[in-house]
Amino acid sequence: MNHRIVRIFGALMLAALPFGLCAQDIPRPKEFYFEADTDVASPLQLYPGSDDATIQRLLQARDRNRRDATLATAQLAHISYATGRADTGAALYAEAKQRPDNARMRDSLHWNHGWDLYRSGDIAGALEQWRIAGAERLKGPSWLPPTLALGLWQLDRRDEAVRWYAASVRTEPLLWQSPDLARLLPDWTEADRAMLAEVAAAWQANPPSWP
Repeated sequence: MNHRIVRIFGALMLAALPFGLCAQDIPRPKEFYFEADTDVASPLQLYPGSDDATIQRLLQARDRNRRDATLATAQLAHISYATGRADTGAALYAEAKQRPDNARMRDSLHWNHGWDLYRSGDIAGALEQWRIAGAERLKGPSWLPPTLALGLWQLDRRDEAVRWYAASVRTEPLLWQSPDLARLLPDWTEADRAMLAEVAAAWQANPPSWP
């Protein structure tokens, strides 16, 4: 991260919020998760890129409280995490979640924040954000079972991880019994797909019963 970007983020003047999240109990999975839910499970981006000029435009949108200020704030939060400024990213996500105009993207804020926490190494915090984004909704988003399975497996909560993976299998057995993870999860890293492959292998070795 170059000095100019450091100065730009310094201009935010955000106090680092105490942000020690620990994952609450994850509810047991439902039987099926058919909802595509692509609006929630998409990156929050107002402008493409993360260079100095883009950051300046995002700061202007945020500071002028335009109608897309929440989206600009979320993108700034993501850039902060990606450049190693987790405290600033946490504060910006908290700001975006508190804005009165965020109702249409609230679940997406939690979903995206979860992935930024995950990539920064805070797996427990990521699970909590993903839980809020989708685990207790009436309809079941299809992205939820494999995502929670990934996080739970890394926290060594392996029985839970396999139960969540089993929800994907019940929903789309032809896709998830012997999964082509590169096709199913093209946006995941190879390392994350390899981790989920371990969960799939554990499911294949001992499929849990339902319910």
